[in-house]
Amino acid sequence: MVQLAKQAEETIAQLKAQIENIKQAAAISVSKPEEGRLRSENEQLKAKINALKMSLMQCEIKNGVKQVPIPQREPKLEATGADSVTQPGDIIAEVKPQVAKETKPKQEKKGKPEDASKKKGDEESKPKKAKVEKKDAAAGAVRPKDISRIDLRVGKIVNCKKHPDADRLYVNDVDLGEGQTRTILSGLVKHVPIEEMQGRLAVFMCNLKAAKMRGILSQGMIMCACSPEKVEILLPPPGAQIGDRVFAKDYIGEPDALMNPKTKIWKTVKPDLKTDGDKVAAYKGSQLIIEGKGKVVVPTAANTQIL
Repeated sequence: MVQLAKQAEETIAQLKAQIENIKQAAAISVSKPEEGRLRSENEQLKAKINALKMSLMQCEIKNGVKQVPIPQREPKLEATGADSVTQPGDIIAEVKPQVAKETKPKQEKKGKPEDASKKKGDEESKPKKAKVEKKDAAAGAVRPKDISRIDLRVGKIVNCKKHPDADRLYVNDVDLGEGQTRTILSGLVKHVPIEEMQGRLAVFMCNLKAAKMRGILSQGMIMCACSPEKVEILLPPPGAQIGDRVFAKDYIGEPDALMNPKTKIWKTVKPDLKTDGDKVAAYKGSQLIIEGKGKVVVPTAANTQIL
């Protein structure tokens, strides 16, 4: 009887452990869909916030409010220039270079010997201050120049027409879910018929600095796989909606509201943005996706540069 009682107690303990495991498994299975739903809603909210920021910025520009980018210290910054938006063949952005104004060197004022010694002392103290500033910059958090800083979103071309002054440029009115369309130019006349441009969904870069192309301001860039033989527009996955955020699986982060051309983020990212062997768009091997909907692909252009 004692032995049977012990066996019964052991059996009861095992059953309790199994019941506890079943409860934990059930809790995990219930929480996973909820976690996915919350993640998807979070991405949608981020996209809406970015859209509102961009809309506000455009309204300020129209009303004459000057946009001042946040300064970032980097070595050997050029005085002028912009992130390149040049694409192979005919896909180019024609941006007039800015000419830096020449400044006359300041003439040194003649002063007393005491003033000269004081000035010399001030100059000796400047290198120390510069070193301190460099240390502070190194200690601060500096975001890497990767694809997480580029705002890639799904947009719909609601109207497409040829540029009046450029035979190889389309002028596209694009709905990005911002409440109003953006004008985005593309050099696709020789590669994609105008009928295929009208009403299609595509992936657009939305935080490039706006630039004039043959007199018309372009406020973004359509993303394509480009080779000397062909150019193919990136295709969002089935079920994609206007405004959906596109990102690389392994590079999660909030994109810049507007990329400062001097930081050359796009120039740094561009060489590693390609389609893989399965014709899926990828950055450094990390595939581009829309959360909960699928991968961004091209029809045939495998292992091809994306621009």
